[in-house]
This record gives sequence, structure tokens and C-alpha cells, in this order.
Amino acid sequence: MRRWGTLTAVCLGTFMLLLDVTIVVVALPDMAGALHASLGDLQWVVDGYALALAALLLGAGAAADILGRRRVHVAGVVLFAVASLLCGLTSGPELLVAARALQGVGAAAMFATTLPLLGSVYQGQQRSVALGVWGAVSGGAAAVGPILGGLLAEGPGWRWIFFVNLPVSVVEVWLTLRVVPESRGPRGMRVDWAGTAAFAAFAGGVTYAVVRAGEDGWTAPATLTSFGCAALALLVFVLVERRAAHPLLDLALLRRRTFVGVMAGAFAFNGVAFGVTPYVSIWMQTLLGMSPVRGGLTLLPLTVAAMIVAVLVGKLLHGAPTRLTIGGGLLLIGAGNLCQAVLDTGSGWAALVPGFVLVGVGTGFVSPTVGGAALAAVPPERSGMAGGAVNTVRQLGYALGVAVFGTVLTSRMDGSLPHGAAHALAGGGAGALHGAFPDHVLREAFASGLDGALVVSGLTGIAAGCLVLLLVRTPRPAAGQAAGPAAGPVAEKAVAPRG
Repeated sequence: MRRWGTLTAVCLGTFMLLLDVTIVVVALPDMAGALHASLGDLQWVVDGYALALAALLLGAGAAADILGRRRVHVAGVVLFAVASLLCGLTSGPELLVAARALQGVGAAAMFATTLPLLGSVYQGQQRSVALGVWGAVSGGAAAVGPILGGLLAEGPGWRWIFFVNLPVSVVEVWLTLRVVPESRGPRGMRVDWAGTAAFAAFAGGVTYAVVRAGEDGWTAPATLTSFGCAALALLVFVLVERRAAHPLLDLALLRRRTFVGVMAGAFAFNGVAFGVTPYVSIWMQTLLGMSPVRGGLTLLPLTVAAMIVAVLVGKLLHGAPTRLTIGGGLLLIGAGNLCQAVLDTGSGWAALVPGFVLVGVGTGFVSPTVGGAALAAVPPERSGMAGGAVNTVRQLGYALGVAVFGTVLTSRMDGSLPHGAAHALAGGGAGALHGAFPDHVLREAFASGLDGALVVSGLTGIAAGCLVLLLVRTPRPAAGQAAGPAAGPVAEKAVAPRG
């Protein structure tokens, strides 16, 4: 038990926190009805969690190096459990968004410590095995989320999407305290609190600005003010990082074209692969009449394709140039989204299947290789920083993807529906609009909006794939460097998520 106890504990926590990124997707229509939530509320239910996770991941890793990784991990699990309870008990959308953000804070503490805990316990071949299992669990969690969410939403109700975390959290705390040894980073490290705050303000500001743009327009005062505040926060972040003794991100890394290319690919990946999914789920349930379970099961082609390809990539393409796996994968994801942009008034979910398969295949190429590519692009002493950065930009990309594609969706709907009706329809309010608009008008409007969002997502994926192919170069191994399994893309992630 003790030999693989740390792996079991870490994988359990990782599965739970990544599951909560996507588990809410198929329950959004039920949440909208129960809480009288708007489209903006639903966007923040998804984004509040992802943003808090992205904004605090690097800072949490730094704090864990000083305070103790196991201690911070357990504290994160406890906070995650308390926030999950609050999510399940909430009576309004504002409280649910706040509780989801609190969940993200706990998840950041958990996620920031998972790989350092594994790296401190396992070495050599055991580390390769442990990281392979961890990678499979990480990929499977996001894929299983919509299916499990559908089962819970249709069964005991959407609140159980959050309540189910409570017993798992208890097991996670008990197991971690029993079998995971404490570990810390090098002495003399400090937490870059100013950088953490500035980055959080930037991430939150730019996401809020995009959401406001969808509601008020791109030139509205609230939108422009939010963009301005986000730009100011980004400037402060750059200035702080240039002067910090222990920065969250060494800006000198941005002079490395391969590192920039990988970060751009990672940022685009989660957004283009999964950013339209919440709106597809709302369309299937509120206009096609699917149950939450059926809505979750329709994503099986994507899920199965991603998991099969990820396994094959790990076994058959070990050592393949990451510019091809990441860049080619993004091209496939972009093509898959464009293949889905064929919806009209009479379309059903089957029209999405070919595109789902392509997106799944592309995800299977990118997901297991992007982390290792980031680490290979920097000096060994900066590997922890690179590992944290790639996880951060992936979550930020997802949060911004949900916001941007929601704005595109409603903008296209505005051509055939009044602005307020378009937002109500996108937010799952089709039932309330049936008396005012014919069914075919609502279906045509939503299909048009989804087509627009999928086209933008597809073109973004293709552009990101071309950028990766242009910028990323596979470094030559140093003389005498082993090229065994421990040097592979997944194994290279067993480091602290910071420098």
C-alpha cells in the first residue's frame, strides 16, 4: 500500500479537481431553471472555477514549497470540500459563482502539489509508471465529467454534482495523511504575492470584459473599462516579475521561441477543444429535448477517440517531435470544429459526430505531450516554472474560450432574435421563449450561433497549430543524456509547478 499509496492519493485528488472543470457542463440547463440564472451567470459558473485555478496555481506551488506540499495539498482538499458543500446548498446564481471560485482556490492548492509530491517519492522507472498513470487519470477526468454530470443531474439532481465531492474528499484527506510523506522546496524561496495578485487581476479582468462584451457590446463603457483594467494589471505583472527575486514566471523564457510556441498551443488547446461544449450541451437539452444523461453520452465519440489516441501516442510515438504532435493535434481539433459548423433548423446531434471524432483524435495527440514539450523548451532549473505555466495557460485558455465563444454565439443570435431573447435562449431559457417565438425560429437562431462559435473556434485551432509548427523546435539531447522512458513528455512533468 505504501509503495503506491502516494500515487493513489495524488490521482484521486487530481481526478476530483479536473472532473469539476467539466462535470457542470450538462447540468447548466437545470441550474438555469432552478436558480433563474442568466447566460452570464452560467458562464461564470464554468469560468469562476477555471479562473481561480489558473490564477492561483503558480502562487500555490510557491507557497507549498515553503509550507510543505502535503500540508498545502490537504488544506486545498478541505477548502475544496467546503466549497463543494456551499455549491450544493446555494440558493442563487451569485452564491454559486462565489462558491465555484472558492472551489477553484482549493483546486489550485491541490493541483500545484500533485506532481511535486510524485516527484519526491518516485524515481527512475517507478516515476515513469507513476506519471503515466497520473497522465491517464488527468485525461480521463475531463472526459468523464459530462457523462457523470448527466447521470447525477438526471438522477438525484444537479446539486449532487457537488455533494459527491464530500465523501471523496474525506477519503483523500485520510489517505494523504496516512501514506504521503511531507516534502518542501529548496530553502530560501519566497512567494511572489504581488505577481500572483497582478496575474489574478489580469485573468479575471480580461474574462469579465469578454463576458460584458457579449451582454453590452464591445464598445460599452463597462467592457472598455474592464479591458483597460486587465491591461494595467498585465503591465503591473510584467514590472513585478522583472524585479522579483523569485518570480512566478521568468520573463527571459519568453525569448525562447519554442517555449512561446508551446505556451500558445497550450493556451489555445483547452479553449478550442472544450470551450464550445457548454453551449452544445444547452442546445441539445433545451432545443433537441435530450436528457442530461443523453446529452453527456453524445460526447462519447470525442471521449473515446481522445483516450484511445492518447494511449497510442504514449506507446507508439514516444520521442516523436512535439511540434508535430501538438501542432498536428491542434490542426485536427480546428478541423473537427469546422466540421461541426454545419447545423441548421433540422439538425440533430448526429451531425456533430464526425467533428467530435476529429476533436477527440487531436486532443489525444496534444494532451499527453504538451506538458513535456514545455519542460523540454527550458533549462532544467526552470522546469518547475514551465510545468506550472503550461497548466496555468491551459486553464486560462478554457475560461477565455467559454467567454469568447459565448459572446460569438449571442452575437450571431442577435441577427434573428432581440438581444434579450438571444441571451435567454443561450442561457437555457428556450422553454420560456416558446410562447413568443416559433420553435423553428429558436432552433435556427441557436444553430446559427453555434455555427459561428464553432467556426471561430476552428479557425483559432488551425491558427494555433500553424503557430506551433512554425515556432516549436525539438531540442537535441545533450551528449550522454538518457533517452529512456523517464525522459519522455509525460515523465518530465514530475516537478514543482514553479521555479
